[in-house]
Amino acid sequence: MSNISKTFKKFPKTFWVANSMELFERWAWYGLFAVLALYLTKSTDTGALGFSQSQKGEMMGTVTGILYLLPLLTGALADRFGYKRMLLIAFVVYGTGLLLMGSVRSYFAVYSAFLLVALGAALFKPIVSATVAKTTDETTSSIGFGIFYMIVNIGGFVGPVFSSKLRHIFGWHIVFIMAASAIAVNILLALFFYKEPGREKNTEPFWSSVGKSLVNIGKALADVKLTVFLIIMIGFWTMFNQLFYTLPNFIDQWVDTHIIYNWIAGFSPALAAAVGTDHGTIAPEMMINLDAGFIIIFQILISSLVMRFKPVNAIISGIMVVSVGIGLSFATSNGFYVILGIFIFAIGEMASSPKFTEYIGRIAPANKEALYMGTSFLPVAVGNKLAGWFSGPVYQSMSDKVTLVGREMAKHRIDMPAITKDFTQNDYLNRAAELLHTDQNGLTQMLWDTYHPYKIWMIFSAIGVVTIIALILYNTFVLGRVAKKA
Repeated sequence: MSNISKTFKKFPKTFWVANSMELFERWAWYGLFAVLALYLTKSTDTGALGFSQSQKGEMMGTVTGILYLLPLLTGALADRFGYKRMLLIAFVVYGTGLLLMGSVRSYFAVYSAFLLVALGAALFKPIVSATVAKTTDETTSSIGFGIFYMIVNIGGFVGPVFSSKLRHIFGWHIVFIMAASAIAVNILLALFFYKEPGREKNTEPFWSSVGKSLVNIGKALADVKLTVFLIIMIGFWTMFNQLFYTLPNFIDQWVDTHIIYNWIAGFSPALAAAVGTDHGTIAPEMMINLDAGFIIIFQILISSLVMRFKPVNAIISGIMVVSVGIGLSFATSNGFYVILGIFIFAIGEMASSPKFTEYIGRIAPANKEALYMGTSFLPVAVGNKLAGWFSGPVYQSMSDKVTLVGREMAKHRIDMPAITKDFTQNDYLNRAAELLHTDQNGLTQMLWDTYHPYKIWMIFSAIGVVTIIALILYNTFVLGRVAKKA
């Protein structure tokens, strides 16, 4: 304990300021992102935007994919113009994007505002990581980055809790105000408490720095071990992101969460009120947020269990577990089984995700670790884009409730008005239930039994299975061939 205490004392103030900024930035990002799929697609009479699932998938997939590519440029900007200056610019752009996103309603305007949010986040990401690296040394880096990743998960957990409770009380607009307020705290931290860490000032022209970064990444990708691995891991990130892109919509449209609320209320009405809604349900984002909660509780235990595994073997095992978890989450309308699926998913995530980073560091040649680590965002970016496609057109065709209602009404040759500002999604669903002589629960069950929207679990789990097979082949032939040559 005394050694840990001594280590803590070695961290300079800027280290703690950087971690505090990470906490509030993750609070803002996940406070928005955990509810974004719902905000984009729910009925306009709830204050949401009523976009189609395809529009949602296109926006979330493309913008988030861009966010993970932009650090190629934004890291060079920070080196060129200084960390503190770029932090302030990042937070102003970030906060402006959030406030605009909550005040506009057209698809183009929301898309543009979300791009501003992504730009702000991309400006911030490389600076905070570099600050933690520069404020730690060989004796403190392990604990320092452990603290940093713990902060990431705490911020990612707290943000959705606040956005969920606030949106049910005050409406959707408060989510964006809350997120922008968290970023405003970061402006104050950067302005008054952040001290520029020691760094070599880069006077090289900006585009020259970017060009060198791209050339270096190209050299890293010439390593077959690295490139093949990154391509395979696109599958993992495509499947993984369905937790945020698609599962909130699936829970909202198909899952019975009353049974969870009633179970909690049976032993603690106060707790049920704290985690539930006024309608006696559990909000989808609160269900999704269990993933971050499980990670905070179990990450150290799971990491200790898989530490003896070779990275690729741990990744394969983790993706197997994630595939089961994501499949179970989409295969049922029972809220308790969805929670079980999210728990299983979290175990797999804890086993595989840290090993992904560790493996890239291990295969890097000496003195090229940072260069190889810089490529790790590529499968994340592409995986986000593909996740948007599966969450958009694929989900809309197979599992979207509004689409399936339209299909059912067409089967009965019943004409339905088009969804407009004056005839919302909720109006559409209510009219359909009325014409089919049932209520909303009966309509949901009819569609579930007729069109089997849960079958989308097969697609998501199949992505995981293909990724596992590819990794086994990679381990056998690519790594095996390299080992033989050595």
